[in-house]
Amino acid sequence: MNIELRHLRYFVAVAEELHFGRAAARLNISQPPLSQQIQALEQQIGARLLARTNRSVGLTAAGKQFLADSRQILGQVDEAAARAARLHHGETGELRLGFTSSAPFISAVSETLSSFRRVYPDVHIQTREINTREQITPLNEGSLDLGLMRNTPLPDTLAWQCILREPLLAMIHREHPLAVKPVVTLAELAQEPFVFFDPHVGTGLYDDILGLMRRYGLAPVIAQEVGEAMTIIGLVAAGLGVSILPASFRRVQLSEMRWVPIAEPDAVSEMWLVWPKHHQLSAAAQRFKIQLITASPGG
Repeated sequence: MNIELRHLRYFVAVAEELHFGRAAARLNISQPPLSQQIQALEQQIGARLLARTNRSVGLTAAGKQFLADSRQILGQVDEAAARAARLHHGETGELRLGFTSSAPFISAVSETLSSFRRVYPDVHIQTREINTREQITPLNEGSLDLGLMRNTPLPDTLAWQCILREPLLAMIHREHPLAVKPVVTLAELAQEPFVFFDPHVGTGLYDDILGLMRRYGLAPVIAQEVGEAMTIIGLVAAGLGVSILPASFRRVQLSEMRWVPIAEPDAVSEMWLVWPKHHQLSAAAQRFKIQLITASPGG
C-alpha cells in the first residue's frame, strides 16, 4: 500500500462533511481531484469507504472504522510533530547542570533556576553538586551540559563566561577580637588557626584563596581541613578558627559568627558558567545559558 497522510486528511474531511463539495472547499482543493484521491484510497485499501448516491454520501461499516483509525493516526502525527517542535525550541527535554556548593547562594543563579522552571515546566532539570575541578571531565564527556564553577584553569575544550565577580569575606567567631573590626587584613587572618578545604576535595576556592594569600607572602596555618563549605561555616561558628569564603555564603547567618570585609582590593572570586566547545548544547541548555548570562552582573 502507498497510503499518504494527505489521503487520510482528504477522507476525514469527506467523512465529516458527507459532501464532496464542502470537503473540497474545506481542503482548499477542487472537487474532481478530491473524488479521484478518495477512489484511489479505496482501491489501495480494497474496500468501499463511502456509500455514494446522486443525492447523498454516507459511510460504510469499513468507512466508519477507517474514520476512527484515521483520526487517531492524524492525532498521533500532530502530537509527534508538536513534541519534536517543543524539544527543538527547548520547551521540553533535559538540562544537566553541575554546580559548586556556593552557586545556589548566588541570586542570579537561584532566580534563573526558578524562572526557568516556571517558564519551561516540562524540561527536566538534573542538577549535580560537584566541585570545580570534578566538573571538567563530565563537561568534556558530555554527561553535563553546563557547569557553574569557581575560576580555575580550564582545558581548551571548554568555554566559559563570568557571571559574578564578588568579594571574599572573612569568617570570624563573634567573641574573637577581630570580629569587631570594620575590616580585616589577610595578614591578620593568616596569624589565626585557619579552617579550610581539604586540598584533595577539588574545590576551586582552595587554589583561589590560598593563591591570593601567597601573592601577599602569606601562608596560613590550616588547623582543620574539611570537604564542604557549610562545614567550614559550622566549625568557625564553633570557635575552631577563622576562614574566608565568597560573599554569596553571607546568606548563611549564624549568631555565633561574623562576616567581616577584607581590606585587600583583589580579595575577590569569580563564578563561571562553563560549557563544552565540541558538544552541541541542547535547546533547553542553550536557553538556560542565555537566560543566566542575561540575568548576571558578569565580570
